[in-house]
Amino acid sequence: DGKVYTIKLREGVKFHDGAEFNAEAVKKSIERQLEPNRNSDMPYASFVFGEKEAGNGVETVEAVDPTTVKITLRAASTPFLKNLAMALASPIVSPAAIDAATPGQPIAEPKGTGPYKFVDWTKGASVTLVANDEYWGEAPKVKNLVFKIIAEGNTRLTSLMNGECDIISSVDPSSADQVTSNGFELFSEDGMTINYMAFNTETGKCTDQEVRKAVAQAINVEEMVQAIYGDYATVANSVMPTWMAPYAKDVKQTAYDPEAAKKALADKGITSLQCITYTTARPYNQKGGSQLANMIQGYLSEVGVDVSITEYDWTTYKTKVQTDPYDICFYGWTGDNGDPDNFMNLLADTNWSMNVAHFQDDEYKALIAQGVDTPDGDERDAIYLKCEEMVAEKQPWVLISHSKNLLGINPKVKDFYYHPTGVAFFKGVSKEA
Repeated sequence: DGKVYTIKLREGVKFHDGAEFNAEAVKKSIERQLEPNRNSDMPYASFVFGEKEAGNGVETVEAVDPTTVKITLRAASTPFLKNLAMALASPIVSPAAIDAATPGQPIAEPKGTGPYKFVDWTKGASVTLVANDEYWGEAPKVKNLVFKIIAEGNTRLTSLMNGECDIISSVDPSSADQVTSNGFELFSEDGMTINYMAFNTETGKCTDQEVRKAVAQAINVEEMVQAIYGDYATVANSVMPTWMAPYAKDVKQTAYDPEAAKKALADKGITSLQCITYTTARPYNQKGGSQLANMIQGYLSEVGVDVSITEYDWTTYKTKVQTDPYDICFYGWTGDNGDPDNFMNLLADTNWSMNVAHFQDDEYKALIAQGVDTPDGDERDAIYLKCEEMVAEKQPWVLISHSKNLLGINPKVKDFYYHPTGVAFFKGVSKEA
């Protein structure tokens, strides 16, 4: 019936603390993300493991024997296995690491089973890992990994140029030539992303669909994307990237029509909007949200609407979109697994850190539920195409762009690849002396 998944575990694997990787450990790691155990630091928990009230997701997890786990769902879910494979979705850690964590807080010292072991986490600054000599698979080629958190793009670039780091992410498109002209390699590949402006559909001045349509009419998306990103992003005609089914470029997004926008907004009495945005580069928006907000402020001023902008760094912003009032905000998404549900489900989520538009539409939710139940194929693709059309019609978002992933790499680094999901696998990566 599509509800029961029986998973055989690899034998002979140990956690980084020496504990046995087994079915009881898997059970404990999953159950901490089920209701009522989950907390606000687990934004993927409801996305992957579902909600009892909605009648979906995981009902029970059983350790059948030391190497067998049985997961029973409340309803069939075609994307469930893909969701389990997501890096952020179902981290399996040593039971001792869970028990040692402060209740309601992230695990500060995770102990997994991967090729690298946790050494240190200096919040806001760095994470240090070391090769796991007991790894069950092919041994990693690099002994030490240090992830530095450098929010400012020019500082990251300088760090690469000075040899202070070997790989930088989120290269600003305007800096791409600088990377290559200084002898470094530029990784440039289509990402699995969507960059968008969201309307607050729950409170404020954009609860009216006609207002949202009029605001969208005021924005020249094509001009804006070219001006900000140049050749390193494409205009989004769809929530999903161009290479993901069921992408259809003939889904009709709201056309640029400033005259119609001006009249409609005047008729609705809309003369001002409150906007919040982020300043930090994101994988779906290497420029950060400031330029987007400023350009949209300009477009809307031309149709008689004054936009006030408040900016925050990304860490602060993630809280502000859940606590502060706004009419419009900027956000985006990097797909986790290539399944259409992974994109379209965002607008059905009741977690406002995922669904910043606060969009709750019964018809849309019914389509999402149908898509989850339906096996992969043309029938399922058609459901998500209907979802795409509904997003265009109801206008909870103004779709902006799909980005290219841009990274700068020291040429001494070999075999590095940045996956479209935004995950970097370092096991096979090496560095010349």
